[in-house]
Amino acid sequence: MSIYKTATSPYYRYDFQIEGNRFHGSTKARNKREAEAVERRLKEDAVKEVRNLKATGKAPLTIDVAIGRFWIEKGQYRSMNRGFHGTLEWLVNYFGKDKRLDEIDDQAIVDLVVFKRQQPRWGKIQLKRGKVRTVSNTTVNRVIIEPLKSIFRRAKLWGYRFSNEPNWTQHKLKEPQERVRELAAHEQQALINAMRDDYLLWFEFLQLTARRLNETLIMWSDVDWSTNEILTIGKGDRRVWTPMSASIRAILESCKGHHPIYVFTYTAQRTRDGRIKGQRYPITHGGASTIWKRVVCKAGVQDFRLHDNRHDTASKVLRKTGNLKVVSRLLNHTNIATTSKYAHVLDEEVAEALERNAESRSKSRINGTLPPASPA
Repeated sequence: MSIYKTATSPYYRYDFQIEGNRFHGSTKARNKREAEAVERRLKEDAVKEVRNLKATGKAPLTIDVAIGRFWIEKGQYRSMNRGFHGTLEWLVNYFGKDKRLDEIDDQAIVDLVVFKRQQPRWGKIQLKRGKVRTVSNTTVNRVIIEPLKSIFRRAKLWGYRFSNEPNWTQHKLKEPQERVRELAAHEQQALINAMRDDYLLWFEFLQLTARRLNETLIMWSDVDWSTNEILTIGKGDRRVWTPMSASIRAILESCKGHHPIYVFTYTAQRTRDGRIKGQRYPITHGGASTIWKRVVCKAGVQDFRLHDNRHDTASKVLRKTGNLKVVSRLLNHTNIATTSKYAHVLDEEVAEALERNAESRSKSRINGTLPPASPA
């Protein structure tokens, strides 16, 4: 009999063969009649699967195999591939390596998102107003929805088809709008004064280029002295371009001779963990983040994250130029709509323009004339 129960599970299990191919597992049903209905559906799917195997030669794709192939073809080339590798491993552990990709449907994603949203932020239990801080919507989108969507998209290039593929748009959680924080002049000076001397060139580069933290950890091979530009791969595997202005060039010139591969380095403060006091080593993402936390505390600057330096530079450049397209190019945005969050910077210019128009109309009334109407 293909439907049966075991002593270790409250659910009925199924076990049958189609043309020599064995199919077995849990029906997730406690009632025998419901279990038999599940089995009938599974047999129908199994027949289609066996036919497809004969026609294409493709066996069902498990998540372990799919992620392994995806990593080789795409994942390993991401800018922050170590963290992304951990994300993929987490997905395999959650589903189990034998979970078939065509079994991951909308309900499976709902269950996964619910589970992930209950996890403590940064893997540590931290309380905020008496409640445990759990992972943010942004984190769920980045480590669940986007990677799985990419894997499914890649699998379709391999010739697989998924009749029950999740509706990814419906599962994506709403993210808070990214804020724009601008430094006051005294805050800017306080940060410079508090910054460690060996990190100062890196900090100046960060602020001048408006690059993300990971995009500032450049190598000499990323610098093209002949074309005066810096090219790297950044967020979303996108090309990040920065023109080498005179100020940026001066920073890079000052870094020459510090390290043969990496541009920005720091001086070891003590001998430990394989480092020798007084020698220079490449600045890392973790090291820069730690230094930054100490700097903002020492400088007394409130509510200003490291990433806010990017917003600060963009806001100041827009204030100087009044050109949103220039800022979009500076930030390497693929869509100028992404840059529109900085448009508030131009509000003062709009107010000034309205005032100039009012003054012009006032003078015209005094002189007995009105300015010509603008063309429609």
